[in-house]
Amino acid sequence: MTGKAKILIVEDEASVAMTMRFLLGLAGCEAEIAATRAEAIQMAQSGSFDLITLDINLQGANGYEVCRELKENSHLRDTPIVFVSGNCCLEDQQRGLDAGAVDYITKPFATSEFGPRLLSHIKSSRILNVPNEITDADTEGLRNSTQCNQ
Repeated sequence: MTGKAKILIVEDEASVAMTMRFLLGLAGCEAEIAATRAEAIQMAQSGSFDLITLDINLQGANGYEVCRELKENSHLRDTPIVFVSGNCCLEDQQRGLDAGAVDYITKPFATSEFGPRLLSHIKSSRILNVPNEITDADTEGLRNSTQCNQ
């Protein structure tokens, strides 16, 4: 991966947010924290984040709705979102994935797994979002070179 991964942590519990930022720092990432829906939307739109972590139970906001709102923005559509929540039932996890998240991590989470798991999603996202450098002219040239000369 080139450069440090930049992650937006959306979490209203300060101690949890600070722990997440610390763990991501150990994994070689830069992390910023948003504690409210409004901060999350504003920071996500103005920053260039490789991944967003999102709690479901934000004060005064529903994480599922925040996820959908972020995914509706063309600038953020391809940014992976991972829910990190204390809600551990399968129904909540499915709702998170249905809202557009790529993963769902339940709290408390394994500290040794947290950073590497998020980095895995960032790497996958970067691979999937590499611009296609092959042009129509390249494709035509390749097609012509594979035809038999008669």
